[in-house]
Amino acid sequence: MTDVADRFVALMEEHRRILYKVAGMYCRDAEERRDLAQEIIVQLWRSFDRYDDRYRFSTWMYRVAMNVAISFHRSESRRTRDAVPFADAMLEIAAPEPESDDIRQLRRFIDELDDLNKALLLLYLDGNDHDTIAEILGITRTNVSTKIGRIKQHLRSKPWSSTT
Repeated sequence: MTDVADRFVALMEEHRRILYKVAGMYCRDAEERRDLAQEIIVQLWRSFDRYDDRYRFSTWMYRVAMNVAISFHRSESRRTRDAVPFADAMLEIAAPEPESDDIRQLRRFIDELDDLNKALLLLYLDGNDHDTIAEILGITRTNVSTKIGRIKQHLRSKPWSSTT
């Protein structure tokens, strides 16, 4: 491999969790997650020559991954909109891993969010500060704070189980 390819592979290994988090946030189906992860890797490689070393790789990677995920999600939404309703259930071979009611409710809540708020929530839950989130998403820090506040408020207004 070339020095550039070696460097890319090393950075991808170091930051692979970002890849899994983004793919997992936008795709519930394992096969779709793999497809999205591959597409993200391809786009990262194609644009790697434009990565500026003065900035953190993780910030650049998040930005590329989020853009690819949003585009992928939109194209998948168009594709599945015209699908036969029971086709996915018939194709399901492996049983999904059991989830708690809380996790199912949180997934439903996340699925209701638009693409930008879904990306914002992922970055927030991953522990990124408001400045980093703003840089990755291309919005202001104030906008990040406002949107996080609204997401929290919306989450609090959800009718959760009677045990909480």
